[in-house]
Amino acid sequence: MPWYAQFGCGGGGCDRIRYMKVVLQRVSQASVDVVNELGDLDPTFDLQQIGPGFLLLVGVTDEDGDDEIAWLAHKILRLRVFEDEQGKMNRSIQDIGGEILSVSQFTLFADVRKGNRPSFVDAGKPEHADIMWIKFNEALRSGGVAVREGRFGAHMRVGLVNDGPVTIVIDTADRH
Repeated sequence: MPWYAQFGCGGGGCDRIRYMKVVLQRVSQASVDVVNELGDLDPTFDLQQIGPGFLLLVGVTDEDGDDEIAWLAHKILRLRVFEDEQGKMNRSIQDIGGEILSVSQFTLFADVRKGNRPSFVDAGKPEHADIMWIKFNEALRSGGVAVREGRFGAHMRVGLVNDGPVTIVIDTADRH
């Protein structure tokens, strides 16, 4: 069996494989708020802020499920990108007692190969992506880390102070 058959891409019908994707930024602080259609702050959403930890921009596809969530949460919780006493990246978010701000972002799956307007057909359908994002955040919380969230599908304003800077792109393709 060809390697791509395990991903449902047999017969030449798949020109690329899609995976759950996270852009991880190590931050000294980060925040998110929600604005309404007029550009005003949404009074139904409380500003979410964190101190040292991770800002996660999270993209989900329709193919993602519990296995991808478990692998990705485990990887992020144990990723050693915080400095130890010798200045080496040897400590995890769990080691430092850091926090996570998780923001759902379907635009991580923008396809800009044709034309000048991005296509987002690879992004998960909202009803699936929302559930997977919630499960992902719960998996992170189960690791003992405080997780704050944006609002799925909303227009958000994200602020951050990138520490390092450290920015890492992780997708579940890395597990294969």
